[in-house]
Amino acid sequence: MSTVATPTTAKQSNGLDPALLVPVVGAAILIYLAVLPLFMLIMGSFQAEVAPREFVYTLQNYQKAYASEHTYSTFVNSLIFASGSAAITFLFGTMLAWLTERTNTPMRKLFVPIAVVPLILPGVLESISWIFLLSPKFGYVNVWLMHLFGLQSPPFNVFSLPGMIWVHSVGQVPLAFLMMTAAFKSMDPSLEESAMMSGANTWQTIKRITLRLLAPTAGSVLLILFVRTLESFETPALIGIPARIYVYTSEIFLAFNEYPPDYGRGGALAVGLLLLSAVGVWLYTRATKEGKKFQTVTGKAFRPRQFDLGPWRWAGFAFLMVYFIFVVLLPFLVLFWASFLPFFAAPSWSALDKLTLDNYRYLGGFRPFWEAMKNSVILSTLTATVAMVLTSLVAWIVYKSKLRGAWILDILAFIPITIPGIVMGMALILLYVAFPIPIYGTIWVLLIAYVTRFIPYGMRSSSGSIMQIHSELEEAAAASGASWWDTFKRVTLPLLRPGFVAGWIYICIVSFREFSTSVLLATGESRVLSILLFTMFEQGQVTIVAAIGILMIVTLLTVVGIFYKLTGKVGIQT
Repeated sequence: MSTVATPTTAKQSNGLDPALLVPVVGAAILIYLAVLPLFMLIMGSFQAEVAPREFVYTLQNYQKAYASEHTYSTFVNSLIFASGSAAITFLFGTMLAWLTERTNTPMRKLFVPIAVVPLILPGVLESISWIFLLSPKFGYVNVWLMHLFGLQSPPFNVFSLPGMIWVHSVGQVPLAFLMMTAAFKSMDPSLEESAMMSGANTWQTIKRITLRLLAPTAGSVLLILFVRTLESFETPALIGIPARIYVYTSEIFLAFNEYPPDYGRGGALAVGLLLLSAVGVWLYTRATKEGKKFQTVTGKAFRPRQFDLGPWRWAGFAFLMVYFIFVVLLPFLVLFWASFLPFFAAPSWSALDKLTLDNYRYLGGFRPFWEAMKNSVILSTLTATVAMVLTSLVAWIVYKSKLRGAWILDILAFIPITIPGIVMGMALILLYVAFPIPIYGTIWVLLIAYVTRFIPYGMRSSSGSIMQIHSELEEAAAASGASWWDTFKRVTLPLLRPGFVAGWIYICIVSFREFSTSVLLATGESRVLSILLFTMFEQGQVTIVAAIGILMIVTLLTVVGIFYKLTGKVGIQT
């Protein structure tokens, strides 16, 4: 019988036992990152400033936030936006996953990597590209359709609630696709084969067996999509605010940006959004835990059944092609085209004469762009490194040590997933305005915010890898006289590398494109690329924004590629 390696045999020379020191330090860091900002947010939501630096406790902020005439419309808009976006995203993601994994649709394997390509397009750029396409004044699609059919008015208006739902939905499809693909792959085909042998046709089998087996996964995916939409801010900022369609996140942003800033009302709104998000995450974890009665994966090997669609397989191929052209390719092409124009113009033979590199030349000497680029690269690489090192240590404590109460660290590391980005920004403002720590307005407060937000993702990646490491390896190192730190550095950490690299790349990507937290915390000196894009788009410099977007995508792919190459050279395999 194996036992878990305990580091009690390897005390450091100064007498501090790592078995006690590491968990205490880990808990202190997690409390500082996840709990303290929330405490300041809740306390600040009950405070009102009656004189400079003099506060009283009151319910006035909640009265202003939730008893105004706009409260009901904000609440209804938020629910429609979140539920509509979740439904459309789920429909697209499930169709893509089913066609590519469980049918005989032609060239289906080619569309698997294509379906996740939109992940590299930051949310701000996704919204901007769809404004270029569907704006009622200058959108390319509207201009083409009006010219082609002689229409008197544009058929689409992105500055509407349906427009917001569409733009946010297509950006979230890769997430739904990946989650539903995993569900289709792990489904035992024996029940479907039994139905077919009993005389059921393809559609009856799908309706009575496949869809019912997918019910728990479908419910949890819809829930997580609803929560992610509720806390998103890119689409509400770029499309909702100009169209005067307000949701919770845009109301929090406006409370912060009015003069003077109403921190109390913003805090009260943030607490309400936090509670909604927390309830959604709690329902999600509860739904995933109660899925045992739908389990079909056993110790017996199997391959998921492939449905023969007959002539309908070409309809499936047409759906995949339409998705690829209009949802994946078109937003990239419109940004690429606009980046070479001196002013916004629809693609035409006459417009070809206007193509120029002036936007890129302008950016070569545009100092704010290079400062934002430097900040974005530093923050994304540092965030990924700090978050993965921290979560690797916490995962070891939770799953490999025998310390009582280690599960508390797992809960502390999971708390930030309930905190929407804009709520985290509001909480850190209240924290560092009150505390005499001079980091507000620097990139270091952004680093703290990013690390806090993405700890749950690093924890899931690290814990999955560390649970696969057998304790005998650590026991052998300890028996050979290695200290706890030497064992962790030379045995545990190298074995964690596949999960470490995968988590690092994902956190680097989401940090580089982060917007909702940065919009409240970034200042002139700590501006990042997503904020520069937002600011310049509001100023009407749309073609330069397109050029920044192209360079942003190229930089992100370069950073991830360099890291992958470097880690590959030192023996890391993913």
